[in-house]
Amino acid sequence: MFLRSCWKSRHKPDSGSVLVWLQLRYVALLWLCVTHLGCAGAEKTVVQKDAEFDITYNDTARSDNQTIYAFNHTVSRNRTEGVRVTVDVLSEGTESSPILFVVRQKQAVLSFQVPLILRGLYQRKYPYAHVGRTLCQPPTRALAETQYFFVDVSTLSSLGTHYQLRISRVESFTLHTDKKFSFTASPSQPQYFKYVFPDGVDTVIVKVNSEMTFPCSVMSIQDIQCPVYDLDNNVAFIGMYQTMTKKGAITVQRKDFPSNSFYVVVVVKTEDEACGGPLRFYPLRPDELIDAGNRSKTLDVVVSPAIKSEVYVMGMLFCLGIFLSFYLLTFLVACVENKRSVHHISVVYRKPAVTPVSPYDQYGSFADNASTLSSEAITDSIASDANYGYMERSLESVTGRSRHESLSSVEEDDYDTLADIDSDKNIVRTKKYLCVSDLARKDKRVLSKKYQIYFWNIATIGVFYALPVIQLVITYQTVVNVTGNQDICYYNFLCAHPLGNLSAFNNILSNLGYVMLGLLFLLIVLQRDIIHSKALERNELNALECGIPKHFGLFYAMGTALMMEGLLSACYHVCPNYTNFQFDTSFMYMIAGLCVLKLYQKRHPDINASAYTAYACLAAVIFFSVLGVVFGKGNMVFWIVFSVIHILATLLLSTQLYYMGRWRLDSGILRRMVYVIYTDCIRQCSGPMYIDRMVLLVMGNIVNWSLAAYGLLERPNDFASYLLAIAICNLLLYFAFYIIMKLRSGERIGCMSLVCILFTAVVWGFALFFFFQGLSTWQKTPAESREHNRDCIVLSFFDDHDIWHFLSSIAMFGSFLVLLTMDDDLDDVQRDKIFVF
Repeated sequence: MFLRSCWKSRHKPDSGSVLVWLQLRYVALLWLCVTHLGCAGAEKTVVQKDAEFDITYNDTARSDNQTIYAFNHTVSRNRTEGVRVTVDVLSEGTESSPILFVVRQKQAVLSFQVPLILRGLYQRKYPYAHVGRTLCQPPTRALAETQYFFVDVSTLSSLGTHYQLRISRVESFTLHTDKKFSFTASPSQPQYFKYVFPDGVDTVIVKVNSEMTFPCSVMSIQDIQCPVYDLDNNVAFIGMYQTMTKKGAITVQRKDFPSNSFYVVVVVKTEDEACGGPLRFYPLRPDELIDAGNRSKTLDVVVSPAIKSEVYVMGMLFCLGIFLSFYLLTFLVACVENKRSVHHISVVYRKPAVTPVSPYDQYGSFADNASTLSSEAITDSIASDANYGYMERSLESVTGRSRHESLSSVEEDDYDTLADIDSDKNIVRTKKYLCVSDLARKDKRVLSKKYQIYFWNIATIGVFYALPVIQLVITYQTVVNVTGNQDICYYNFLCAHPLGNLSAFNNILSNLGYVMLGLLFLLIVLQRDIIHSKALERNELNALECGIPKHFGLFYAMGTALMMEGLLSACYHVCPNYTNFQFDTSFMYMIAGLCVLKLYQKRHPDINASAYTAYACLAAVIFFSVLGVVFGKGNMVFWIVFSVIHILATLLLSTQLYYMGRWRLDSGILRRMVYVIYTDCIRQCSGPMYIDRMVLLVMGNIVNWSLAAYGLLERPNDFASYLLAIAICNLLLYFAFYIIMKLRSGERIGCMSLVCILFTAVVWGFALFFFFQGLSTWQKTPAESREHNRDCIVLSFFDDHDIWHFLSSIAMFGSFLVLLTMDDDLDDVQRDKIFVF
């Protein structure tokens, strides 16, 4: 009796569906009693109407009545038809008592209120009086089935609210392969479509494009199940999703969807802040409603098949083939060089030593200048009372110790304990013109042990650095796969080919060149090291007293750093974003620093920095890189501090290089500076004693001061790349100076070195072209970054950034070969005839 008192039916169902109608009416009645409590105190009129598609129903909703619209349609197993509910509220001021619409289907219930209130940041509220929703279509097993659904309309407003209701069929609800479909969406009118995998296609790319940058929107891929999450506040609940402005793309695999189909959902956000757009004003009152304006957006969607497994195989073979060809070429060159070296050894003792012609000869011989001292060196060594004579070591003193003696019994300080070594350093290193023999006086075993530490240290650093990095990026990839949030990683989504759990396998594979060419460089260095060691065992004159001293520790460190760069770059590209960009740049700093150290070591083997000092400085650089990424964006205080440190470090390094380490940073530094200025600038106006060194350091200071000023004024967002640019600029400046001084000193560049230089320069040019294509950037929001995405360009598998990986690894390998071979022309020249610069 209680139920009957609540129900006054004005319409009876067809006789053939009595049982179905009774069941649905009781369900509706229970919902009405529970939600509105209308049966407890007052009588509510329930009106049920048979309704039809594509007809607009105008009616009024009040608190004392409820209207139920009954619809039916035929569902086919082989054809999915979309159904869309469109509602407009015509009355004003209905935000306090909105109309509630409940759509009851066979296996799903959809409810929403109109005006629809969507929230933005800081709890801003945006009302929408026009709402359109697509109904979730439950699957059917029958070939054809008639399904019923009901739209219940109710409100708590006693004044009456006018509304319009329209149910229509969605044309082109099912997307077809390679066919573009255009549509319009807004925050209150989201759209979604169905796609079924065709036979033979296991992976597709869903691309959504728009000519409009804003409003910001979200594309989502969801499984075929009800409900479909198609509002701004719930679209991220399931499936894969990403924000977008003009471009969006998600690669979808059949294995992730058991039904072999999925929904493509497009939602327009209430605000544009997530896409880098402006943030609206903060509401003055917490409950204030904000007019969102017109936020409709026209988009088009197309689903295309992704590459097949054969393309993966071709891509891997292409990558291996390129770098294995370098192994073959190196083997052929090694065979040719081996034949030439056999002939060279047979005639080397009959060939007179070549003495290069130096522009320094106009100033007199080295002997005439051996006693020339700068005032700075005199003041630095005034406390020393040792004998200032210089005694050349004979060949017997070099080879006196057994070369089979363990290196562990020799320390670098062995020669620094002599009574006259400090004065000897002052005499030798402050000569106006130095030769390599002046700076290659320490025992070769001592220096060999010193420089081998570079290799063992960087190998240790690499292991301890790489292990947590690998663990972290695996976690990143797991989070992306589990949450479906495609905004975590900055891929080139138009050319991101998944493999297993990896989202962009091609970006990882292209880093193979760093590893393979780094290993090849280590093999080349090992071959040279073995040949040199055998020459030393035979006490060959050329190996003992001719050419640039051969120390291979830094070369081993450089090859290891190149391999680690490949590994860490691959880790970075597992999930590239601003928090782990350090992985991709840390060993770039290492490589740049090691190359500078190797250039300096060539002519200054005795006074080059130790491995501990060098890696401590590089650690400081990486530390500042992390600070810059975290705190440097727009932070003026950070940039001021960094610029001051940069300039001070440049001045200290310049002083160290100019005086060859013969200066002290202590409490008397200011007094000595004043004395030098008074002596060389006031009492007598004299130019710098070491002109070439001064030219290099002046140019270096100009470059570094300019870079510091640029950073302070522009404050670039990509601090890691800015720091890398500083390192590369200094490396290129020193390399150019080295080449110029080498030619100016009458030395020549060998054929092999010249070929490597020209080849490397060309490859670097092409590599930088592809690097600056900028397919993505974590300096912007993920949606803005996707505007730079582009399709693959090689084998439909590799994009521009992959080509950068290929070419830059080849260019780095070539650069290392240049450093390895550029002084081969001096192998027959005695070291007292090779000039230091």
